[in-house]
Amino acid sequence: MKKAKNLNELIDLVHEAVYEVDELRACLEHDDDEAATYTPFLDDLDKMLRDLHESMASGKYEGMGKGEDLTFMPLFKKHERSIPFRELLRTINATHREGYES
Repeated sequence: MKKAKNLNELIDLVHEAVYEVDELRACLEHDDDEAATYTPFLDDLDKMLRDLHESMASGKYEGMGKGEDLTFMPLFKKHERSIPFRELLRTINATHREGYES
């Protein structure tokens, strides 16, 4: 997946990640066995993504291209194998860390 080319594309990617969390949560309502896999990280990841989206939409987003990971990355790294949309999260973080695709 290619990095975002501008802030609007990055906002769209983060919005897509929030949607993926909502979809995963909806699926879990019908499958208690699977819920145990996602419960340890889903609420925290959801909050971090929504906060990130809000900061971008409100103009308070900072740190682009400075080589630092986004706040959700420690949680992501711990639960990476369980996250079905991990490539999307990697792309969001890579764009943040390295800057926009040229």
